[in-house]
Amino acid sequence: MAVLSIRMIGDPILRTPAAEVSEFDSDLARLIEDMTETMIDVQGAGLAAPQIGVGLQVFTYRIDGVEGHVINPVLETAGESQGESDVEGCLSVPGLGSYIDRTDWARVSGVDVSGHEIVIEGTGMLARALQHETDHLRGTLYIDRLVGEDRKNAMRAIRRADYSDVTSRTAAARSRTLGSSFLQGAPPAPPEQRKGSAGSRASR
Repeated sequence: MAVLSIRMIGDPILRTPAAEVSEFDSDLARLIEDMTETMIDVQGAGLAAPQIGVGLQVFTYRIDGVEGHVINPVLETAGESQGESDVEGCLSVPGLGSYIDRTDWARVSGVDVSGHEIVIEGTGMLARALQHETDHLRGTLYIDRLVGEDRKNAMRAIRRADYSDVTSRTAAARSRTLGSSFLQGAPPAPPEQRKGSAGSRASR
């Protein structure tokens, strides 16, 4: 297994819909093992394959100590909005975080590494993670779901000249930990983005 580097905002693969997995072989098994190790190393709640430069419909998750993976997921959502229950961020958009309108229940149907059908469903943090990671496989980042002043503030922060320094420092710091490409956690959100705890475990 290996810890992998994460692609940052601006990389085209983050905006490209991922392809369905059609070959269930040792390469796929190794990919999932590496993604899981990477996710645990950075203490993330989830990680999608495009975030490590692989354009396939695969994501891993780890919520409250329970971890797993889903291949070729189909997402269903229902229920009330979670409201401003948790700050959401992304490993591919370091230093930022905001509240996102996610439903309180979600379910994904897909297959596992052996091609067996699986269904994962839950509420709260798990529902948020399932929605966030499925978005990644569609080429969507959480900042795309921001509206109003939240979106303006996020885009303004990303356009700032020093934001490239944030991404560079994040990548450099990650590369110094355990010989890997990650840092334990992400940098805090700037004041204009921080409506709650920037250290939220919703960051992934």
